[in-house]
Amino acid sequence: MNEIRLQQVLPRVFANRDSITSDIWHRDLTFRKGERCLIEAASGTGKSSLCSYLYGYRRDYEGIITFDGKNIRALDTAGWTALRRRSLSLLFQELRLFPELTALENVWLKNRLTGHKTRKEILTLFEKAGIADKANEKTALLSFGQQQRVAFIRSLCQPFDFLLLDEPVSHLDEANAEALARLLEEEAVRQGAGILVTSVGATLPLTYDHTYKL
Repeated sequence: MNEIRLQQVLPRVFANRDSITSDIWHRDLTFRKGERCLIEAASGTGKSSLCSYLYGYRRDYEGIITFDGKNIRALDTAGWTALRRRSLSLLFQELRLFPELTALENVWLKNRLTGHKTRKEILTLFEKAGIADKANEKTALLSFGQQQRVAFIRSLCQPFDFLLLDEPVSHLDEANAEALARLLEEEAVRQGAGILVTSVGATLPLTYDHTYKL
């Protein structure tokens, strides 16, 4: 997949508002593979909704979203499954980890779907993210910041043309955020992928091609 295009997209919950001031909503906008985009937002402006629309989890929007010219409303379950396995990866703001599984098991469960990385490569990611000693800990016992790094690693363990990151460093200090940015840059360059990052405060420290105000 080479591009994601939004044409006059707007969450239906905003439809009755008198005016919308946004670089995203009610615009004609294209995200291209290989570009890094930052979407800055205040709470309640729809950043998580945007990620859910692009990932196919929600359809409560007006306007048109296309992947390489194809309206995503035409995708069936099999089509979405294929995209999420090979073209789209998403780090949810709420992480969606399995608390009863270890950190490594959460990542390995995702990686088994594609065989994208070896166990050794995944453990190296844990080490570079500063949580090598937490790999065999139950996720429920980890702090939110540690869980955030586990979910971040999981999002890298698949092929993708675009990676969507919803507030990926909200609970991390500067040093840990920089460590994740290095991991992301390495993987994105390797895959030639596009990156969309949302933020309401702390920002993943990348060099961005475009910054949008939601």
